[in-house]
Amino acid sequence: MAEIHPIFVFEVAQGIDLDQAERSIGGGSERQLFRHRGRVTSFFQYRPAPLRVSQERAVISIHQWTTDPVVDLVLYDFGAASVAYRVPVAGGLEELHAASTALRESPLLCQDARARVEALLSSIASAVQRQRVAGFIEDYTIIGMREGSGALSAAAFCEQHGERIAQILRPDAGTLSPEEVVNATEVRISFGPSDMTIVDWDAAFVLDPDPEDVRAVLEFANVQLLEMRWLDLQLDDAIERSYQLLARRRGWRTILPAGLTADLNQVAELQLESAVMLERVSNALKVFGEEYLARIYRLAADRFQLGELDATITRKLATIESIYQKLTDRANTTRMEVLEWVVIILIASEIALGLLRP
Repeated sequence: MAEIHPIFVFEVAQGIDLDQAERSIGGGSERQLFRHRGRVTSFFQYRPAPLRVSQERAVISIHQWTTDPVVDLVLYDFGAASVAYRVPVAGGLEELHAASTALRESPLLCQDARARVEALLSSIASAVQRQRVAGFIEDYTIIGMREGSGALSAAAFCEQHGERIAQILRPDAGTLSPEEVVNATEVRISFGPSDMTIVDWDAAFVLDPDPEDVRAVLEFANVQLLEMRWLDLQLDDAIERSYQLLARRRGWRTILPAGLTADLNQVAELQLESAVMLERVSNALKVFGEEYLARIYRLAADRFQLGELDATITRKLATIESIYQKLTDRANTTRMEVLEWVVIILIASEIALGLLRP
């Protein structure tokens, strides 16, 4: 039996109090821990552990494929939420290719995921800070098989069927060139002869008799990708607004202390919110050593270019800091000019009063 796990990640809030949310939800929720081959691994540490909520509702049918009735939602303290479905697929690679194509072309799962997230947030509104279910989402598909062929190792199976696996990972690309097949399937890792994980930008192929831990790592990497892409977009807007403040023509408002302070406070708030969000997302998961799941995470992070995104965000934060410094210098210069004029006026007034005295 094969299976497909469509995952949808949303930016939903500035922050979520997971302890309060867990108390509000009650049953059907638990803190998520990473496990490897059935045991809790010490190579991953959440700070804090996200809250997983299992919901059971009516199934969704897309052509001949139907989702499981139980859907998992995961809430993260830095304001993200993910929704993961499971779609059983009877058959092998050909059926997986057809099912993967159909699921990605249909908007039903994405619409249902958004509705589930909005309903859950409404039920824990007191635990959510600045709720906002953004239109910007990240979707990812994990295609899985519990076993390949009894006569072949997982590595040999993936090598033999590399072209078909590449088409499953990239179903919208049509017929793939040999170079594209290599590019789609080159990021791979295995723990033993019976498993293989291939990580692509938009999907992953997991051949593993016990794949839950691998899926959890890939899901979290996609959460980080969404949060960093969202932060990158927010920083673009923040830089634009900061430039507008810096380039604004000087008038009577800008020589008043309240006007100067308001501009500085706006830029400082943008800078602080962005820096705090980057710190919380970056430190949400600590990865130690070279244990298998840690290596999967690093491969996924490289594939998703999280390092490049982090560098871009850091550079944009430095740009906002530079704008803040320029606004501070302008404010100090303006205050000195105002003070000089006050002194000149006082001196002139004193002279005028002296001349007017009889």
